[in-house]
Amino acid sequence: MTPVQRLIADPLRGVVAAIAALTVLSGVGQLVLPGTVLDLLGAESTATTRHFFAIVGMFMAVVGAVTLQALLDEPTPPYVVLWCAVQKLGAFVAVSVGVGRDLFGSVALVVALFDLLTAVLAALLWHRLRRPVASPRERVPA
Repeated sequence: MTPVQRLIADPLRGVVAAIAALTVLSGVGQLVLPGTVLDLLGAESTATTRHFFAIVGMFMAVVGAVTLQALLDEPTPPYVVLWCAVQKLGAFVAVSVGVGRDLFGSVALVVALFDLLTAVLAALLWHRLRRPVASPRERVPA
């Protein structure tokens, strides 16, 4: 089975892979155009905030890329999907706190909630991936 067939055959894996690809793209966008993204999120845009926001974007791109690569590989290392879930949960908390402190506009809550949904989906996939799969010899006929 090809990696693309594997993503199509497993909707949860496919959705998490699509979100990982979007994370790469949004991270690169944040890295290249941090001021534009900060403006969209209703945040202060100074040389310092743009610099640090670009750094965050670089790490987003890296985590998204490693997650996507792991999901295209077989067997997928479950720990990669776990750390993706942890990163997305951390992003949810950080952005929510930023909104609460008026560092981001309320539109950033959409981003935070999407990160929370992604964390849940990745955690579900991690849980499923860490279960051992019985070999054909170990399976007992019904």
